[in-house]
Amino acid sequence: MQNNAIQMKGLQKSAWTGLVPIDDTALAVTDTGGPGIPVVYLNGQFATQGYWRRVIAELGTGWRHITYDERARGKKSKRSADYSFEAAVRDVDAVLAARGVDRVLVVGWSYGAFVAAHWANRNPNRALGAVLVEGAQPYDWLDEAMEQHIRKLFRRMGWFMPLLRPTGLTPRMTAEQMANCNIELGILARERELGPVIDNITVPVRYVLASGTSFGSHGDGQERIRASLDAVVARNPNIQISAKVASNHDAILKKDFRAVANAVREVAAVDR
Repeated sequence: MQNNAIQMKGLQKSAWTGLVPIDDTALAVTDTGGPGIPVVYLNGQFATQGYWRRVIAELGTGWRHITYDERARGKKSKRSADYSFEAAVRDVDAVLAARGVDRVLVVGWSYGAFVAAHWANRNPNRALGAVLVEGAQPYDWLDEAMEQHIRKLFRRMGWFMPLLRPTGLTPRMTAEQMANCNIELGILARERELGPVIDNITVPVRYVLASGTSFGSHGDGQERIRASLDAVVARNPNIQISAKVASNHDAILKKDFRAVANAVREVAAVDR
């Protein structure tokens, strides 16, 4: 795979950090450069590219690592009028085009796993494979009560989140915008929505799962969501579960980064 899978337009070998203009906004992008297999990392819904530093360090310099902060996230990415999921998927293409990358291995955590799954499904000739960390599990977890809970939760957090924006720890979005993003994800996660997307992926996919809960989850809800992957793996031979680790959803990139890095190596080793 390493001999012939890296087909890029105008290979950018030098490290680069800067803003990539997209639509009405601009995204803060970091590209380590180099001749290795290009990997693009897709963040959690309100997370930043810094969450990937341990995974990147574990993989080392033999790979080309591309990270970026989504719209209104981090310290530098600009605000936008469009925070939809479709905009997030389009942004993957825009970042890769700006960096001159055609084929890439996509790695996504949480919200980013959904983006990675959709992108891999839509781009079978460009995706070298995908690693989906604690996300992109087809399960109907959103109902009217959950939607109201999400809106109430973000309204409660709305008073202090603006105070953290200068640090990059919270997005430059309103509480309503953040709630809408979360609710949209719940709709996209439904079996009838996400199931066909996952079933139609034709490139190698590896899931990395946690064991604990996530922020806002209740009881055994997170485990029931993860259990939905049993049917996914049974239906699609391209998909496997690489590891289930001890940490929870929110800490997996910090505590079990080696498992994520190993899944990246597994995908890269598949003979295509």
